[in-house]
Amino acid sequence: QSGNSFHVFDQGQFAKEVLPKYFKHNNMASFVRQLNMYGFRKVVHIEQGGLVKPEKDDTEFQHPYFIRGQEQLLENIKRKVTSVSSIKNEDIKVRQDNVTKLLTDIQVMKGKQESMDSKLIAMK
Repeated sequence: QSGNSFHVFDQGQFAKEVLPKYFKHNNMASFVRQLNMYGFRKVVHIEQGGLVKPEKDDTEFQHPYFIRGQEQLLENIKRKVTSVSSIKNEDIKVRQDNVTKLLTDIQVMKGKQESMDSKLIAMK
């Protein structure tokens, strides 16, 4: 209605008839995964509560740049990319430091556990 989303009213029919025309599959879950990769989100209405399956087979998706009559915005809908080159060296260093600290903490805990185990054996 508002022009800022689209509905799939019958997922079974959509998957069987529409998806194979544009994709190499007819899997609705794969289609939704693709939508998510491009920043589309499923619209959950308050009255549905988000947890209750709606009575009618109507799934709605929206994206900030998917607006009726605003075709120029479509070029802003891009696949989300997380490339290794975008990770900064400082981030890697921080992560390595965190891993090192965790490993040290685990070694300390192992030592304490072994100590407790031997004390328990002695007490028995």
